[in-house]
Amino acid sequence: MNKLIFTLLLLHTVLFARYDANPTKECQAYNNMKHTSNTHKVVLDTSKKYTLLKKHKGQCLVLIKGEQPAQRWVDGNCFLSKRATAQHSQAKLAPKTAVAKQTTSKNLLALSWHNTFCQTHQRRKECKQSLFSTSKNSKYAQSHFILHGLWPQPRSNVYCNVSSEDKYKDKNRKWHKLAPLKLSNSTRETLAKYMPGYSSNLHKHEWIKHGTCYGKGADAYFRDALGLVEQVNSSKVGQFFENNIGKKITIQQIKALFNRTFGAGSAKKVELKCRDGLVTELWLHLGSGSSDLKELLKSGKEARTSCRYGVLDKAGF
Repeated sequence: MNKLIFTLLLLHTVLFARYDANPTKECQAYNNMKHTSNTHKVVLDTSKKYTLLKKHKGQCLVLIKGEQPAQRWVDGNCFLSKRATAQHSQAKLAPKTAVAKQTTSKNLLALSWHNTFCQTHQRRKECKQSLFSTSKNSKYAQSHFILHGLWPQPRSNVYCNVSSEDKYKDKNRKWHKLAPLKLSNSTRETLAKYMPGYSSNLHKHEWIKHGTCYGKGADAYFRDALGLVEQVNSSKVGQFFENNIGKKITIQQIKALFNRTFGAGSAKKVELKCRDGLVTELWLHLGSGSSDLKELLKSGKEARTSCRYGVLDKAGF
C-alpha cells in the first residue's frame, strides 16, 4: 500500500512540474480551495509571473512571494498550460489589432419600486435594512423609484468581454465573489442611496452583465445611471409617485405627466410593470449621446406597456 502511494505521488510529480507563468486575467488568490478567505484581498497581476506549484480539481496552487500565506489557490482557467503559455507569449509579440469598444445607441433605464420588491423578497439584506432602519437612505427608498439597472440594447447585448468564471459567478448569484469595482467614494455613497441592493452586491451583477457593454468604465457607467434616476425623482413625475403612495395610479396619468415634463412624445418611451395589482417597475427606453433625460427620451425606442394600472405599495410587509 505504501509503495502504491509513493508511486502515485511520484507520478504526479512527473506529470506536473513547477513552472512560472503570467496569469491571463486578474483572479482573486484565496487561502483555501473553498475560496472562503483571501487575506489582504490579493488579486493576480497579469504583468507578473507566478510559480505554479500544483494543479488539483480545476484549481492551481500558486506561490505569491511577500504574501502571508504565500501559497494561494486560484481557478485553473487563470493560467494557460505551459504550451499555451508559450503560444500566448509569442502572440503578444505580434502586432496588436484594434479592438472595438462596446457601444450602444439605445439603452433601457429600469427603475424599481422598492416597497413592492420587498414584499416578495423579505429576507433580502436590503429589505431588512429598509424595514427596520430610520436612515435617510432607507426613507428615500420607501418613497422614490430606485435604480435597478441601465441596460444597453438589445437585451441580448450582455456580458461583453467577461470571463467564463465571472459569468458563472454572476449567473449563480455568487455576486460577493466578483471582484470589487473601481468606484469613487461619491459614486459608492450615491449608489447606497439610489440602489439599496448595493448591500447585496447588486451593483456587481449590473456591471458584469450590462455595464461591460456600455462603452465606459464602471464609475462612469454608474454615474450616468444615477444622474438619470435623480432627474426622474426630482421632476414632477417623481413628485407624483411620492404623493400617491398607497393609491392606485394609471398608465394614462404617468404618460400625461411625462409629456408635460419631458416633452411631447416622451410618453411613448415609457413602460409600466406590475405584479399582482402592484406597481413593480418603471422602464424608460432611451437613446444615447446625452446626459439629459429629455434628449434621451426623444431618441428612445417606442414601447408598449401591458400594465394599465396598479397600486403604489407602502413600506412594510
